[in-house]
Amino acid sequence: MDSITLMGTILGGLGLFLLAIGMMTDGLKLAAGSSLRKLLAESSRTPLRGILSGCFMTAVVQSSSAVTVASLGFVNAGLISMRQALGIVYGANIGTTMTGWLVAILGFKFDIQAFALPMVGVGMILKLVKQKGKLASFGLALVGFGLFFIGIDVLKTSFEGLVQTFNLSELTAEGISGIFTFLLVGIVMTMLTQSSSASIALTITAASSGMVGIYAAGAMVIGANIGTTSTALLAAIGATPSAKRVAAAQVIFNSSTALVALAVMPLIFYLIEAFARFFEMNSDAAISLALFHSVFNILGVLLVFPFNDRLANFLEGRFHAREEKDSHPQFLDNSIAQTPVIAVNALVLENLALSDKVINLYACAIKSSSSGLFHLEKDVKTVKLLSAEISKFIANIGRVELGDDTTADLATLLRIEQYFLSCTLTIEQFAYQFEKREAFAIQLLEQEMTDYLAKVLTFMQSSRTTEFGTLDIQQIQLNELNSSHDNLKGKLLVEGTRSQISITQMSESIDVLAEVLRLAQQWNKALIRIKTLQGKLDFEDSPVPEAVADN
Repeated sequence: MDSITLMGTILGGLGLFLLAIGMMTDGLKLAAGSSLRKLLAESSRTPLRGILSGCFMTAVVQSSSAVTVASLGFVNAGLISMRQALGIVYGANIGTTMTGWLVAILGFKFDIQAFALPMVGVGMILKLVKQKGKLASFGLALVGFGLFFIGIDVLKTSFEGLVQTFNLSELTAEGISGIFTFLLVGIVMTMLTQSSSASIALTITAASSGMVGIYAAGAMVIGANIGTTSTALLAAIGATPSAKRVAAAQVIFNSSTALVALAVMPLIFYLIEAFARFFEMNSDAAISLALFHSVFNILGVLLVFPFNDRLANFLEGRFHAREEKDSHPQFLDNSIAQTPVIAVNALVLENLALSDKVINLYACAIKSSSSGLFHLEKDVKTVKLLSAEISKFIANIGRVELGDDTTADLATLLRIEQYFLSCTLTIEQFAYQFEKREAFAIQLLEQEMTDYLAKVLTFMQSSRTTEFGTLDIQQIQLNELNSSHDNLKGKLLVEGTRSQISITQMSESIDVLAEVLRLAQQWNKALIRIKTLQGKLDFEDSPVPEAVADN
């Protein structure tokens, strides 16, 4: 029965923990005004600043887990980038060594959990006082922080008896096997308690009382550094790819630091003892362990810092969401950015690929179903990301010395990309308006509405596949869409006046028509420019994907 209760408590603590992460992320995302965004961005603008801020924050709250999880929340909310969070993670490892000094000098008496319930209370008061707005969102984030500590506390309490009854003196392994045994003990204790601070406190206490030797205690401290990564891994469940990369960075960094620390542990303890003898200081076990903890974490940061960019590049190639993979440019590469003529051709192809995605977006939007909208949101994000990649690529080309013709072509391509982005935003707005719109009881009127939406799709498809010399035909088709729009809008106004349809139906349908016409107009501007550019470059178009042609 006790084991069932223990499992239930563990699941409850884990549930509270994950709920807290979600609340923190959502609250921060909603509460983030420009001031908070600037503060976070400024404090982590460079890796060195990130290290200093991470160190300071961890020293204040006495929890590297809390700082790391908060960083994951900031990345999740889009407040800071993955690269900015790396510095904070490094700094948190240095800041957490303050716990060892507090235990060694003052004893482990400071309990951050005492702030948890007041944080929940204050957060809910803010939420009740102000139902909406930044204050309410900040209250939600505050509740999340409080529940985070409560969740950790529940997990710690669940394993308290197990850890307290664990007799370290029974471990008699010696040599290399003994070191790795105590390393494993440190990892397990930290994972069970979800607190490297508690694990280090127990280790220092055990070493001070003579239960374990200094090397065994050192191995346990190193193990605590590895075990604390479990908190970030839990927080990364269901997180964004960038947040998962930050969690992976902590695992890589802490594990690498641990390997280095194990390799040089005898040397560090020898230097600590020599330092104490030179200054005639009392090198007791607690002080030696606290100093050892600080030295190997600082050493780890010094070793990894020169390779920070390589680590970031490696992580950016991992944990890709579907939309990130789909948004990766097909024709753009940094190597061709140095040859503007080739880059212009590649950009034409990439814009055409972008146009195909826009057509598919609209085809999905006019299906008007809940499942369709769910996929539409992901596809919209994909197009936005690809659009941003095209803009970034054009900006990179701008750093090279360009001729007037190439500069003009790049400006045209940037405008084309912006038109396609405008089309995407229009489709996004249309989809939500179309989904909530109530269908007409008059079948003929509803059919006219459906036919007009289909005409716009046909216009987009046909204009995409026609050649440069058919721009006049394209303009005629757009004029026909304008006329059909005006006629249908007139009918809606008449039927609304006669009360054959409700004013709400009339208004919502007119809004839908306006969005679709705007889409056709923005699309027409983009296609005219890209076909003109193709004609100028004597450029052969890439084949239209079957998925687009069949829509």
